[in-house]
Amino acid sequence: MTLPPKVTARAFARLAEINDGADTPKALRVAVEGGGCSGFQYDIKLDDPATDDLVLEGDGQRVVVDATSLPFLENAVIDFSEELIGARFTIENPNAASSCGCGISFAM
Repeated sequence: MTLPPKVTARAFARLAEINDGADTPKALRVAVEGGGCSGFQYDIKLDDPATDDLVLEGDGQRVVVDATSLPFLENAVIDFSEELIGARFTIENPNAASSCGCGISFAM
């Protein structure tokens, strides 16, 4: 059985800020694709849920993961980080054997 990723309250709160006032609020899609400097990379974007997506809900918001990406994100933590260099959604992935300095690509 695959344990789904977890989404922090901070990530849901930031998504709520992004969707505030939107006529049709979007979900945050977190996907894993081949590529990047370490073999796999995260694709994080606003999107509409598909019928076969895992939907994680909190604070009236939705984070979605497609069935292909789900095994790569088993027990990962989706968060939002604000630092001096910028603000972004982040993934803490216990399945990644290594990652590059950008935090967007990883190896398994």
